[in-house]
Amino acid sequence: MSGNEDFRIGQVGDNFQVFGTNNIGKIGTQNNAPQDPQAALQDLIGLIEVLRGRVQDDDRAVLDASLDTLTEQGVERGAFRRALGSVFGVAQLVGEIGHPVAEAVRRVMALFGV
Repeated sequence: MSGNEDFRIGQVGDNFQVFGTNNIGKIGTQNNAPQDPQAALQDLIGLIEVLRGRVQDDDRAVLDASLDTLTEQGVERGAFRRALGSVFGVAQLVGEIGHPVAEAVRRVMALFGV
């Protein structure tokens, strides 16, 4: 950037404005999310336990079976991934109340590489 360019950044609510030359946008990060896989898994387990109290019996049974797998020591990688998929499916089906769980599943999958 040369000294004669106008460059201003302002943030208003959810609107992010960038003024200047050759600027293409904002890179955002969410720094409050756990970066430790085990911490992310514990966050997910807590969210599942909250969600299970807010869903129908059939969905609760899926969440309970998945919790058993997710909390099992030395669980096989494929079983772990399937349990995450089941939790994600329920979270998607129940709509807005499942959104935090779905996001937590994505974070766990990324951190565990599954």
